[in-house]
Amino acid sequence: MSETEQISDQILRVLGQDGRISNLELAAKVGLSPSACLRRVQEMERRGIIAGYRAIISAEARDIGFTAYVTVGLARHTNAAQQAFERICRAAPQVRECHNITGTVEYLLRVECRDLAAYKQFHSDVLGDFADIARITTHVVMGSPKDDRA
Repeated sequence: MSETEQISDQILRVLGQDGRISNLELAAKVGLSPSACLRRVQEMERRGIIAGYRAIISAEARDIGFTAYVTVGLARHTNAAQQAFERICRAAPQVRECHNITGTVEYLLRVECRDLAAYKQFHSDVLGDFADIARITTHVVMGSPKDDRA
């Protein structure tokens, strides 16, 4: 890996930990002048390497007390069934992540709700109303000793 690539990787690591760091602080941490650092960051933004910046809002502030990972297997393995399921996931605010995966099921969801009762309603009203679901398995999160999602 070239020195240029190593510095870019350092920039990305620092920004991944603190997207609000000032350019002056970032430049000092990666050993660049502020102007060179700013040019490097702007180039990575332009190229889509840095896709954006966001606030991480606490679960408590969003009234989230229940998180689960849910696997979903579809009854029909058609493009239309997958697209329809993905539309439902995009429309459901409880679904924070939806991943099309390999293996014995088609989807892995991260679902966040106020509490178990709210999850039960989501399970019945959103997932239960979709006719092409063959199986649902819910894995309730009891704790998260490491979570580096940004």
